[in-house]
Amino acid sequence: MSTWSAPVRYAEVDQQGIVFNSHYLLYCDEAMGAFCDDRGLRELAERVHLVASSLTWSAPARWGDVIDVDAACTRLGTSSFVMHFDVRVDPQLVCAVDTTYVLTEDGRPVPLSDEVRGQLTAGRPAPPPG
Repeated sequence: MSTWSAPVRYAEVDQQGIVFNSHYLLYCDEAMGAFCDDRGLRELAERVHLVASSLTWSAPARWGDVIDVDAACTRLGTSSFVMHFDVRVDPQLVCAVDTTYVLTEDGRPVPLSDEVRGQLTAGRPAPPPG
């Protein structure tokens, strides 16, 4: 898991002082970049395409809050992987996001190498035997 943090800026909130919903995807994009950079996967971050995101809000983030975005790879496919992001303010979860990315070359999906697969899942608990 990797964590990216930043203060909520005034330009990111609506008239009620709450972070506008589209900014959560920007926060996750920053966390994805940091996650890949931490693992030596900068080239991967530049070659993947986001194909789906699902967001679930549970509390607001406001101007001046510091958000922490925890990022972890939760699923691997042949050419795709799913990243889970927990967006938090202090210890409180404000938004959970699951995003599917596909590795492409010349616009076509290509398989993730074993090395990349290992780097994506490094630090993730092993699944239970069975």
